[in-house]
Amino acid sequence: MAPTLIMSERAPFPDDPFALLEHGTMEAVELIPWGSNYTFAALLVGEDGSRCYGVYKPRRGEVPLRDFPNGTLYKREVAAYRLASGLGWDMIPPTVIREEGPHGIGSLQLYVEPRAGASGQYERLRESHRCDLQRMAIFDLLANNADRKGGHCLLDVRGHVWGIDHGLTFHYVPKLRTVIWDYCGERFPPELVGALHAVRADRERLDALEEAVRPLIAQQEWEALLQRWDRLLANPCFPDLDPYRNVPWPPF
Repeated sequence: MAPTLIMSERAPFPDDPFALLEHGTMEAVELIPWGSNYTFAALLVGEDGSRCYGVYKPRRGEVPLRDFPNGTLYKREVAAYRLASGLGWDMIPPTVIREEGPHGIGSLQLYVEPRAGASGQYERLRESHRCDLQRMAIFDLLANNADRKGGHCLLDVRGHVWGIDHGLTFHYVPKLRTVIWDYCGERFPPELVGALHAVRADRERLDALEEAVRPLIAQQEWEALLQRWDRLLANPCFPDLDPYRNVPWPPF
């Protein structure tokens, strides 16, 4: 679910947010009071007075899980952003690792202001932004996303669709859990198959992606990612899902 920040102004969306995410002073850090892990909203201020808002997820705030290695969820948030960026898919807000956050090392993601009202709700997005959700569904298959809830699909005030909350990704065991069931049995759109193929078949781009993602996940998880990728290209079709296994809880 997107955070509701107590803000005196609308959330800015800087042209280049990385200077603020990587080096901006984290001010007004505020706990977001839901979710199983500690998550904070922060005002980021640059030396030149520029500012934006970020979502900070420190490693020490992660609740231990039985099936994911302890202290790795923040890395998976960043790995998901880097995978999407490597594919040329502008669907995850810029996300970095901050070493010196107020609660220690963690991920820091640019906060995107969700559109208020019914048009921004997931059920409406299923009708209004079919192509964006198809791309998100394919990304989740590739990243093995175990937690795609409706509240993790956001339409921002600029009309752009984003996916957030990717801490439960990249496991080497199949763990897909998602609310995006609309396309089961359908073929992938050709342009999305093309994007998958373009990177997988380009040694230079794939090496760059490995260099960006591999330090954040285990070698076994990287190899499993490549195996899923090859299976998707061999059969570019949305799978039929299991209603007892592939549904997140709660769904929103």
